[in-house]
Amino acid sequence: MNRLKDLREDRDLKQTEIAKILGISQRGYSHYETEDNNIPNNILIKLAKFYNTSIDYILGITNIKKPYKNKKQ
Repeated sequence: MNRLKDLREDRDLKQTEIAKILGISQRGYSHYETEDNNIPNNILIKLAKFYNTSIDYILGITNIKKPYKNKKQ
């Protein structure tokens, strides 16, 4: 299950626009949406911050879109 396309389309964005934000090629980004390539951690972090969600949501581990709250120590 790949949620990247849904998240992108919810914002009416094109692959080229997200790729530019991430500093990668459109083709490279496309491989993440089609699950042909694993997404590197640094890209996952950027995507989670951009979409204001958790990495777990992007990866399909949870169905909760809200990002986790930071716990203060």
